[in-house]
Amino acid sequence: MATIKCIGVLTSGGDAPGMNAAIRSVTRTAIYHGIRVKGIYRGYKGLITGEIEDFETQHVSNIIQRGGTILKTARCPEFCTVEGRALAHETMRAHGIDALVVIGGDGSLSGAREFAEEYDIPIVGLPGTIDNDLYGTDLTIGYDTALNTIVSAVDKIRDTASSHERLFFVEVMGREAGFLALNGAIASGAEAAIIPEYAFEKDQLAETIENGFRKTKNSSIVLVSESESTGGAMKVAERVEKEYPQFDVRVVILGHIQRGGSPSAQDRILASRMGVAAIEALLEGQRNVMIGIVNDALVYVPFSKAIKKNKPIDEDLVDALRILSI
Repeated sequence: MATIKCIGVLTSGGDAPGMNAAIRSVTRTAIYHGIRVKGIYRGYKGLITGEIEDFETQHVSNIIQRGGTILKTARCPEFCTVEGRALAHETMRAHGIDALVVIGGDGSLSGAREFAEEYDIPIVGLPGTIDNDLYGTDLTIGYDTALNTIVSAVDKIRDTASSHERLFFVEVMGREAGFLALNGAIASGAEAAIIPEYAFEKDQLAETIENGFRKTKNSSIVLVSESESTGGAMKVAERVEKEYPQFDVRVVILGHIQRGGSPSAQDRILASRMGVAAIEALLEGQRNVMIGIVNDALVYVPFSKAIKKNKPIDEDLVDALRILSI
C-alpha cells in the first residue's frame, strides 16, 4: 500500500458529545506520526464542495470539553449518488488526501463503506452516535453523556411526578434501538421502558399495566424510545388515556438536549482512545473498518458487520428492570 502522507477527518450524521475529543485525538496522533491532517467541514457535503482546511495542533486546542462538533455536520443527498461520490473523490485528490477518518453513525459508515469500495480508499470509522446501536462495539461515542443527561432529566421529572401522583411517559432518542430507554430506566429507577426491539413481539404497554403498574407507588415513570414501531410517547399516552382513563398522564419529550452538553469523562476517554487507534489502524494498512471497544479492548470491526448486523439488547438488563420495578 502507498504510504499515507495526508488524512482527512470529518464528522457526519447526528452530532454526539465526544466528537470533538475524537477530532482532537485523530489530528494530534496523525501529526505525531508525521502525517498531515485536513479538517473537512460539514461531513460528506464538505468533501464534495471542498470545504477543507489544513489542521495543525492548535486547531484542536481547547475543544475536548466542548459538545457538538467543530467540523459541523450536514445531510448530503448528493453523496448517495455515483456522481456525488465522484466529485468527492476528485476533491480528495485535489487536496492530496490519501485516507479518511469518518466519525458518525450507521448512515455515515454506510457511505464510507461504499466510497471506499468504489475508489479503493483507506477509510477508518469511529462510532459517533448517542444511540449506541452499532454492532461490534460495547459503547459508541456520545452514548454515556446522553444517558447521563436522560437520568438527570428523569430525576427532576420524578420530583413533580411524586408531588402530583402522575404517570409520566418520557420520550428518549433511539429510533431503532432501545439502549438509551432501557439503561436510562434502570439508572433512574423508572418503572418500565418501551423499546423498539420488542415492538412486534408483545404489547409492552399492556404488560406493564397488567404487572401491577402503580399499585405500590404514588407516581410512575416510563421511558419510551422515539421509534415509529413504539409510536413514541405521545401515541402511548393517547392509548393510556383511552384504555386506562383512571391514570393522570403527562408526556415529556427530551429531544435534542440528549445530544448536547459537555461530554462525560468516559466519552472523552473513549473518543481519545479510538482516535489514536484510527491512525494506528491506517498505518497498519487497515481499511474499511470501524474502531470498536469490547471488554475495554479496542478492536477492528469490518464496516459490513458494524452496519448490517443488529446490535442485540442484553436480556439480563430487561430482566433486571422488570425485577427492580416492583
